Amino acid sequence: MDYRPLGRTGVSVSQLCLGAMMFGAFGNPDHDASIKIIHRALDAGINFIDTADGYSAGESEEIVGKALAGGRRDNVVLAVKFGVPFGVDPNHRGASRRWITEAVEGSLRRLQTDWIDLYQVGVPDPRTDIDETLGALSDLVRVGKIRSFGASKVPASQIVEARWTAERRGHGRFRTEQPPYSLLTRAIEYDVLPTCLRHGMGVMAYSPLAGGWLSGKYRKGQEISGPGSAARAQRAGAYDATNPANAAKLDAADALGALADEAGMTLVQMAVAFATHHPAVTSAIIGPRTMEHLDAYLAADGIHLSNDLLDRIDQIVPPGVTINVADNMWNFSTTALDAASRRR
Repeated sequence: MDYRPLGRTGVSVSQLCLGAMMFGAFGNPDHDASIKIIHRALDAGINFIDTADGYSAGESEEIVGKALAGGRRDNVVLAVKFGVPFGVDPNHRGASRRWITEAVEGSLRRLQTDWIDLYQVGVPDPRTDIDETLGALSDLVRVGKIRSFGASKVPASQIVEARWTAERRGHGRFRTEQPPYSLLTRAIEYDVLPTCLRHGMGVMAYSPLAGGWLSGKYRKGQEISGPGSAARAQRAGAYDATNPANAAKLDAADALGALADEAGMTLVQMAVAFATHHPAVTSAIIGPRTMEHLDAYLAADGIHLSNDLLDRIDQIVPPGVTINVADNMWNFSTTALDAASRRR
């Protein structure tokens, strides 16, 4: 397993980060099976785990906590996200000082740990001044509850704004960014990745299989079975092949699958290797629900993509292009003409 610097934190992490979204009710509800997957990943050399309080309402954190009990915690770099609604209380969400100081205690308790290595604002919070968010997170570093902090799904302009605020207010700064990135979702190549590289930030690319579209099961001439987990079932429309944007994704996924076949690798291997190839990317977050899924991801370790293969990938999905702009999530890196939400 290859290990890389997590930005300029001084910490080294595996190029594959084990995402824990699929552990719990929205993915694999079997705690014992999920723990075995975590242990298998650690034994394979992965030392980086990413979870969130919003994954199955904290159940994912509980599973990770159980898996790391008994001496494994010290060898793991543990990343946790917060910010999505946690329950019905309107103040149990976002990035306010009030919620940050409460949310971190809940995560520490569920994870059975005294500290979190990387605490991340899971979604941008336009209701809260960035100065307040950075101040609260900096205080958590000072008291030792977290070691560093980062953000997720933040456009380049807000990354720069947060850094500007940190310098002028004397706060710690975001050390990492966690954006969507895959063969089908490349908008962040335009400005997010260059901005992170320029400022020495680590990048944890999530959804390298584009929500399953690059798993290999979405090929022309095959019936699309739809999402395979409860979490993805909530976005069933994202798999509707009658949607023109999804039809374009199917065309691209089919062409990429044929290219992977020709190169002598699985589409999963090519997709994960692509996500980790970019010089700005520290780790690709893999989200296995079963042991078979994990083994498919691990098979991508050590795969190198030649310049010729990368050029052929670019012919299918050009650099900086996302096939369906809705997949950019909160990253509005596309032009206004391509993203209706930018002009309404």
